[in-house]
Amino acid sequence: MNKTQWIPIVCLRVIAMVSTFVATVVMVTSHDSAKVLGMTFQAKYNNSPTLRYFVVVSIITTIYSLGALFVPPKKLGRHVLVLDLIVLSFLISSFSAAVGVGQLGKEGNSHAGWLPICGQVPKFCHHVTASLIAGFVAVIIYFLLIIYNLNNVLNLVAFKA
Repeated sequence: MNKTQWIPIVCLRVIAMVSTFVATVVMVTSHDSAKVLGMTFQAKYNNSPTLRYFVVVSIITTIYSLGALFVPPKKLGRHVLVLDLIVLSFLISSFSAAVGVGQLGKEGNSHAGWLPICGQVPKFCHHVTASLIAGFVAVIIYFLLIIYNLNNVLNLVAFKA
């Protein structure tokens, strides 16, 4: 793999790493409290196992992306591609699960009798929304990274000058 093929991979990987790092930091700092009927309750990301899963996967992805920047592409390109696919699978699963919980928090579920909480704890909901946006950016960037890497590793498209 020559330098012109390697530069976009590094750029995409750095963007994905920054995106997952931002998603982690914003989600971890999401907390708010509200007083309802004289009782105070706190909304934190670690109250939900799904949001904790999102944070753990984002941390793992950030660390993996940083480590993958130092892997020589000529020797281990196929292995990194497989690991990228695994990381993308975890990113998609954690993101979609967190979006489901976020939707319940924002809209509630009238059939189950669950009320929306975003009216009482808007700061928490804004943080979760921002974190999910950063997570979505990471999913898209990782998808583009895999497509580009797949093309380079397997030589799917050969441009002849």
